[in-house]
Amino acid sequence: MTTDPKAPEETAPMTAIDLPEETQPAPETPQEEAPARGHIQLWQEVKSIVLLILAVLAFHSFVAKPFYIPSESMMPVLLTGDRLVVSKFPYGWSYVSPSFHPLPFIKGRIFGHLPVRGDIVIVSPQNRREDYIKRVIGLPGDIIEVRGGQVILNGVAVKQKILKPMRIAVDGNAPCPPLQFPGALVTDKDGKSWCELPVRQEILPNGKTYVTIDMGPSALDWYGPVRVPENHVFLMGDNRDNSADSRAPLDENGLGGPVPFEAIGGRAEFITFSLDGDASWNPISWLHAFRSGRAGNSLRPQSVPVAQ
Repeated sequence: MTTDPKAPEETAPMTAIDLPEETQPAPETPQEEAPARGHIQLWQEVKSIVLLILAVLAFHSFVAKPFYIPSESMMPVLLTGDRLVVSKFPYGWSYVSPSFHPLPFIKGRIFGHLPVRGDIVIVSPQNRREDYIKRVIGLPGDIIEVRGGQVILNGVAVKQKILKPMRIAVDGNAPCPPLQFPGALVTDKDGKSWCELPVRQEILPNGKTYVTIDMGPSALDWYGPVRVPENHVFLMGDNRDNSADSRAPLDENGLGGPVPFEAIGGRAEFITFSLDGDASWNPISWLHAFRSGRAGNSLRPQSVPVAQ
């Protein structure tokens, strides 16, 4: 077989590298899509964070929120350092329902229901942006009086039963200060310190019962009689001699008498955990700071049969 001398030579296919410089395809110019895409991603991140914050605030405002006990006013059921859950919906919603109380006083509640005597509630005092925690003792129309530490409700003394002194372990959040609990600090044979407190069981007319502390005569042992106005409730702390509640005037950081129903922010449900206040910056100490036996404790008052 012969080849035609006039046939064109077969050559390798031409590539872009072989093209003259002036005929090579121009490189693609970078588009501004990358910066735009970055801005979109940043906005999505910001929007996600904002939506998460709004969801948390909405949950705290309308469903439930955590609460920290900063004082001894509700001892012995609640200790300083307790963390608990407060539900927002049992009594409906009012101007204090938002977590940070940004609203002025607004009369009325949405889906409002009065508390039950014995409930532990959070309340916002007049002209303040903070929450107290107290127990509901009187409802609208009740006549409240305290004589020598004895609560008298509608002319009938609330039943009391003196119990054996209660011992509470002394720690950083429960130091048993002598001005508040004179003579209560004791030490057992093992050298452990305790706050030994005189306690009484109180039984409300609806059968709700709880334990109070009464250290003896004090200025708060005498009050009233006062009729609870319509749409108001009367609140007291279980630590009867050391509680800025409805018996104490506003200028002494009290509640200044019965409080409007709208000032109730929610109902205390249960303790999540409790810290003794003895933790340091060492993370190992955090484990030892948890008080045992308090997590999960219900804060709803117990009930006993009511005599007819």
